[in-house]
Amino acid sequence: MNWLTNVVRPKIRNILRRETPENLWIKCPDTGQLVFYKDVEANQFVIPGSNYHMRMGAVARLKSIFDNEVWYDIALPEVTADPLKFRDERKYADRIKDARAKTGLNDAIKVGYGKLEGAAVVIAVQDFDFMGGSLGMAAGEAIIRGMELAVEKKAPFIVFAASGGARMQEGILSLMQLPRTTVAVQMLREAKLPYLVVLTNPTTGGVTASYAMLGDVQIAEPGAMIGFAGARVIEQTIREKLPDGFQRAEYLKDHGMVDMVVHRHELRPTLARLCRLLMKSPAAESASKPVPARDVEAQMVTGPDAMPAAPPA
Repeated sequence: MNWLTNVVRPKIRNILRRETPENLWIKCPDTGQLVFYKDVEANQFVIPGSNYHMRMGAVARLKSIFDNEVWYDIALPEVTADPLKFRDERKYADRIKDARAKTGLNDAIKVGYGKLEGAAVVIAVQDFDFMGGSLGMAAGEAIIRGMELAVEKKAPFIVFAASGGARMQEGILSLMQLPRTTVAVQMLREAKLPYLVVLTNPTTGGVTASYAMLGDVQIAEPGAMIGFAGARVIEQTIREKLPDGFQRAEYLKDHGMVDMVVHRHELRPTLARLCRLLMKSPAAESASKPVPARDVEAQMVTGPDAMPAAPPA
């Protein structure tokens, strides 16, 4: 009987067992409702029913905005990976390695160049899954490179902000990205190019103290938490109870900190309309036209699993 129970039964059980993906179902943080992952993904990571906006990765975000889900990945400057040789519970270099393996990104910000309803735009997306979207040297260089490309191409620059603040493992070097990105925003202003900021959940710390609050138009997704310090820290400092919804997108819009709160399904047409208005351009041409690559240092992207094309000449 030992042979039957210890060998035969486990083999049969393994044959009949079906592997279930870990992320097959998603629990809505707002209502606790269980939703099929594929339904949420098809709905741009908005929970059907509750309309709760989940976080979106950088690639998914770019696919949702660019025409035909096609864009050019912009080559970003190399920076020192661990300038301070920092270590807390773990080495900073190991944390970076794990974040890269988890997200498939080199750092917290991904920059793309493509067309939005037929008009050329440069878009930078901050991915919160990469060490909380923290702003370090590499992320600062990515923002600056994106703005420089927008000036070169005379195109609007759009940034999707999602961050817990500056990256503590880089110390003063991360804090220096605040004035550097602010100067880059001024470069866009001098070129008279639109700078649109979409604040997603959450956008806090040094990012809100720099480029995330300097847009020509400040847009926020519904329910996004936006602020510098956390609510608990503020309450302890001022010794007063904060109002309900404090630091949420709708509260900030009512108090003049945000211009618009736009549902994710309406973001693409809203951004296209603002770009046309601020660029004083007529209705865009057909979105099916290919992007003129010319001298952009990039590769064509049609999705995360696409084969890379040769860099344009």
